[in-house]
Order: sequence, then C-alpha cells, then structure tokens
Amino acid sequence: MSYEQLKLEQQICFPVYAASRLITREYQPHLDKLGITYPQYLVMMVLWEEDHVPVNDIAKKLILNTNTITPLLKRLEQQELLVRQRSKEDERKVLVQLTEKGKQLQEPAALIPEQLLNQILGSALDFQDLLKLKKDLDSVIRILTKG
Repeated sequence: MSYEQLKLEQQICFPVYAASRLITREYQPHLDKLGITYPQYLVMMVLWEEDHVPVNDIAKKLILNTNTITPLLKRLEQQELLVRQRSKEDERKVLVQLTEKGKQLQEPAALIPEQLLNQILGSALDFQDLLKLKKDLDSVIRILTKG
C-alpha cells in the first residue's frame, strides 16, 4: 500500500500551516520595533478594537484557550501595555484594559498591515487573490469552530 493520503504534498493543512508560519515571520521585524510577539500583537488588536473586555472574550475571538491567553496577558501587563482586574460584578471574570502606553502602541502598529501587504503584493500575488484567500480561510474557520 502506498499511503498517498499521507504524503505531505496531499495535505490541505500543510500549506495553511506553512503560510501562517512564514507570514508570522514577516511580521516579526515590525513587531520587534514595538517590543511584542505576534501572539501578543493579536491580543493587542482585540483590545484596540474593544477595550475593557473579559479574558474569555479575548480567548474566544482568537480561538484560543484561556490558559494560552493568560501567559500572553501577564507578559503584556509586565510591559505595562495592559492591566487585568477582577470584575466587581462577577469575581470569576477577569477584565483586561489597555494602559495609556498600550493605546499609544496602536498608531505605529496601524502601519504594519499595509507594509506587509505591499511586501506580499510586491511578489507575483494579486490583491484580489489575497482577498479571496482570506474569505476562503474565514469560511474554513467558521466551519471548524462550529464543531
């Protein structure tokens, strides 16, 4: 038996995984200037979109477990980019809020997506193809997160 289905070139997951890692690698020089990692950048984007939210909401948006989010939040808190505090209404909830320093990071971070897009579009890729890819991946994510 040849097990064609086990060849790397037959896998849907591998190009998604590889592309994710390579795109993340392209982000890193930009994020190094901000002093944060890519996962921390994702947390910050959630908070820039909506500040003062429960940890569970951040985890849900990023499709991560809270035990994965907590160390990221601790490091961002140590960098004084956010604060965590127990909800006064419900002691079980931990709310996350940006500090002024965290809010100020938004402006330089806002330049990163366009810089990366220009970098990617400088290759043979077309902008419409990238938008279609994003839309298709969003559909896959929606399907997989409903299960």
